Amino acid sequence: MSETLSNEPEIVTFGCRLNTYESEVMRTHARHAGLGDVVIVNTCAVTSEAERQARQTIRKLRRERPDARIVVTGCAAQIDPQRYGAMPEVDQVLGNQEKLQPESWGLPPAEKVLVNDIMSVKETASHLVGGFEDRARAFIQVQQGCDHRCTFCIIPYGRGPSRSVPIGAVVEQVQALVKAGYNEVVLSGVDITSFGPDLPGTPTLGQMVRRLLALVPDLPRLRLSSLDCIEIDDDLWRLIATEPRLMPHLHLSLQAGDDMILKRMKRRHSRADAIAFCEKVRSLRPDIAFGADFIAGFPTETEEMFENTLRLVEECGLTWLHVFPYSPRPGTPAARMPQVDGGVRKERAARLRTAGAAAEARTLAGLVGREVSVLVEKEDLGRTEHFAEIRLGAPLPAGSIQRAVVTGVRDGKLTGTLL
Repeated sequence: MSETLSNEPEIVTFGCRLNTYESEVMRTHARHAGLGDVVIVNTCAVTSEAERQARQTIRKLRRERPDARIVVTGCAAQIDPQRYGAMPEVDQVLGNQEKLQPESWGLPPAEKVLVNDIMSVKETASHLVGGFEDRARAFIQVQQGCDHRCTFCIIPYGRGPSRSVPIGAVVEQVQALVKAGYNEVVLSGVDITSFGPDLPGTPTLGQMVRRLLALVPDLPRLRLSSLDCIEIDDDLWRLIATEPRLMPHLHLSLQAGDDMILKRMKRRHSRADAIAFCEKVRSLRPDIAFGADFIAGFPTETEEMFENTLRLVEECGLTWLHVFPYSPRPGTPAARMPQVDGGVRKERAARLRTAGAAAEARTLAGLVGREVSVLVEKEDLGRTEHFAEIRLGAPLPAGSIQRAVVTGVRDGKLTGTLL
């Protein structure tokens, strides 16, 4: 996604919600440094395809902006800085820690590559972002890094160890965003259910959310980014059951639905854990909608193992699926395992997406006739509490919350009438 204004830093963001947040931090630093003719490419390393797209974009940007300063940062740059530093199109490479430091955005340093050892970083500072280019919702970083070592994942080497933002700093930022007019905030991180053990008093994610909602009573809507279903604490369970401002939409990092594959991935949950989690949430919040991440064609996956994952979509009642065909990452244990044929990976990913599309259609049909709360994203398009897209038939202020009745489904989106 590319964002640019005249005489403003241009930012091209790949990957996760945390990258979206960090792009806004960099935008602020670059503005304060007086950088106008600069293009910042915030890369992702979750798949080889994400890296290929980043390199392609960098070359295209240089052709379009021959005189601009091009700065490359993000996880791909952190993990393999020399590769990006060797690109003739690139003026500077910044690591994931360096990109968030104001001093990195002053005069171009003598070193083209400024990337330190991310594994040595022990703290995550709060960066106060006064606003987002997308006026609908704001993303807040509450946690950074990961202490787990899933066999397919290179991200801990791009983000470093798990560390948490102090609760007071999170509250301060959300208060500022609500004052600026934001009606929805998304708490983001690499592994947000690991929030807290590095902070004084070792608070949990649920305790932080409870305090945040109590101290910012004017925040109408709060969402959580990807959760690990095995790490939900008691306070978060109570909030799921009782707090209407916590949206009835949870996105889960499941990855697979077969126990042997989950074990080979070094995931911490089992198939039964995932099903039990979804059943418990639904008993507490019957109108919940689940999203989930899945990897299709993980090494050693047989057809029978894949069928277990496919069935999990229905058994857990999942709606919004993010499906990735497995992509081997050099340096990860999974890359050394027996690989599934590339065509089979793509075919299984397609079958999972088909199952997801059917589940999504069922969810949308079930919302017809319901009264919903809509956060307007742009013009007449918004999202309900369940994260379903809805068209309201008339342009409305971005970021506003509207009440509507769902009247139907058209082209994969709800249609609605304002109340």
